[in-house]
Amino acid sequence: MAKTVKESFDLSGRVAIITGGAGLLGQKHAEAVAELGGIPCLLDLDEKRAAKAAKELSETYQCQSFAAALDITDPKAIEAIKTQIIAQFGRIDILINNAANNPKMENSNGENWSRFEDLPLAIWNDDIAVGLTGAMLCSRIFGSHMAKHDGGVILNIASDLGLIAPDQRIYRQKSETAQTQSVKPVTYSVVKAGLIGLTKYLATYWPDQGVRANALAPGGVYNGQDDAFVDRLTNLIPMGRMADKDEYKSAVAFMISDASSYMNGATLSIDGGRTVW
Repeated sequence: MAKTVKESFDLSGRVAIITGGAGLLGQKHAEAVAELGGIPCLLDLDEKRAAKAAKELSETYQCQSFAAALDITDPKAIEAIKTQIIAQFGRIDILINNAANNPKMENSNGENWSRFEDLPLAIWNDDIAVGLTGAMLCSRIFGSHMAKHDGGVILNIASDLGLIAPDQRIYRQKSETAQTQSVKPVTYSVVKAGLIGLTKYLATYWPDQGVRANALAPGGVYNGQDDAFVDRLTNLIPMGRMADKDEYKSAVAFMISDASSYMNGATLSIDGGRTVW
């Protein structure tokens, strides 16, 4: 019997892993899981913040939840968490690869390292390790389990800057010269574009075992940024504003549930129209 639209969104009993689960959007992804009856598992380097968020989810939505510290660049640590989650809940159904570095454009001494010519190799390696290698490792370890046990869904959180280049003009400061202006680091674009490539690879790897993979490419989320920066950015967006932190929850709900059962290998761009211009 075919499911109703409402039934297709139901995640009752399904276990969803969210990396970077203590972050701004990570917590919102977890809320989407909890609102649909699923079990959000928040994994983050900041265990205290993840535990607090998981507790609040359980109290608000009367759901089970899970939180743990995890370095997603460590395969043994990922395997250990997988074992722990399966021991507690008996299954893993959803993986949301959300974790990423988002370093400031200056170091603690006020020195600008963000420009392509000056970007330290250590920062390149660390950003790639967390944002891309970490997503690959989590997909391999959690995805392999799903492929062996009735399938599941992998959702990679990319960005509009995985589809278009950063407009470096929005970061310019009048007090800086052309050579000293801060820019969006190259690693951000490379990681987000790489996640879209990873999505396409995964989409063709386990479909016969019931594992789907898709990517969400959100635009900028308003979180108290400087007014001048917001003005410059919103001039690039047809809708004339940044996203609210709650505006991606319904899209995530669609992409991790059976409502998107025939969606595989796709990148859903939700950016107020920025990538249209």
